[in-house]
Amino acid sequence: QVQLVESGGGLVQAGGSLRLSCAASGLVFSIRATAWYRQAPGKQRELVAGITREGTTNYADSVKGRFTISRDNAKNTVYLQMDSLKPEDTAVYSCHVDTYPLLQYWGQGTQVTVSS
Repeated sequence: QVQLVESGGGLVQAGGSLRLSCAASGLVFSIRATAWYRQAPGKQRELVAGITREGTTNYADSVKGRFTISRDNAKNTVYLQMDSLKPEDTAVYSCHVDTYPLLQYWGQGTQVTVSS
């Protein structure tokens, strides 16, 4: 199994920055890809950004140019640097991993609130 612990959420003013962390433990060698999702009240969960084991990244159009996903393999941690935050970025952000074999794990989520 893989355990995920997120941190770094909080309250920030529009235009500000936050960095989310997703620390993995357990069978980390089995992780194929890591992604950040978010869900705002009354809305469906959406993919924000992802990074594969090989380092390939992808982003939702709404965050391109503002968010950066990266990882520190030595710490088994994936980061989501969020800059130029907007009120519409307010949501619960959750870390997700796919593994070999094809299993999925979720973190507990962290609240990000952007005030206008």
